[in-house]
Amino acid sequence: MLGSVLPMREFLILAVHVLVTCARLLRPGGVRAVAAESLLLKHQLIISNRSRRRAPNLTSVDRAVLGLTTLWIRPGRRSKLGALVKPATLLKFHRALVDRKYRLLFSSSSHRRKPGPKGPSAELIAAIVEIKRRNPRFGCVRIAQQITRAFGVESDCLDGVSVCRMFNRASARQGLPRHASTDNDPLFRFHLWLANLRVREIEEIKTVPYAPVSHPFVERLIGTIRRAYLDQTLFWNAADLLRKLDEFRDYYNAHRVHRALDGTTPAQRAGALCPAPAALDHYGWQQHCRGLFEIPIAA
Repeated sequence: MLGSVLPMREFLILAVHVLVTCARLLRPGGVRAVAAESLLLKHQLIISNRSRRRAPNLTSVDRAVLGLTTLWIRPGRRSKLGALVKPATLLKFHRALVDRKYRLLFSSSSHRRKPGPKGPSAELIAAIVEIKRRNPRFGCVRIAQQITRAFGVESDCLDGVSVCRMFNRASARQGLPRHASTDNDPLFRFHLWLANLRVREIEEIKTVPYAPVSHPFVERLIGTIRRAYLDQTLFWNAADLLRKLDEFRDYYNAHRVHRALDGTTPAQRAGALCPAPAALDHYGWQQHCRGLFEIPIAA
């Protein structure tokens, strides 16, 4: 009975695949897409059948064939057809790009550029100055909006208003600090930022230019976020980056223990309750940051 059920089930699956393939062939460009998928899967089968004791390495020809065939396949289908590309391969490629970026930034080459924001171009600065000269009553917000309307230039970095909004959002979840340590970026000379500090009675402490040791806590936090999280994960756009940074913030504050806090979390130091202790013979695992970190918890 079991032997007769399995062939019928496989036959139904095959029939469904035939119908789906026919439907895709009737779409515009369907023949080209189906042919590319067939070639891609066959080439991966050839690579996997090579007589090797370990996982087969991809040659330059293999990469060229796989890359060309994916040009004819919809992006949503690529993850279903990638039989030989594992997430570890993407992360390894990502780490190679990260290492190359740091080598270019901090190498001893005479052509290297200084790391950090490069600022607006000279042409953009000239246009802003000219608008202000011709329209003395225009403020910074109106000039920015006029530049955007005239040239289609969107700001890809923070401005003074964004810095104030981020600071107020972060400080709303906890008590106001008495001091705020900032660097010498022009953002922190913005009149709204200075007024925000005066209203909240927060004293601003400036760091020494080009001396990271004068800003140790922030530099350590940035380094931790980069080494422990950003260098180990992928993000696709600004919205995805902000979403993943929010996940890491929750893990960093509420679940990650800190040696400087004697093995506790910042949330516990702020008054949060300590989680119930788990039994060594019966406990579970809680994932954070989409499975990048796993910590034991009470089952």
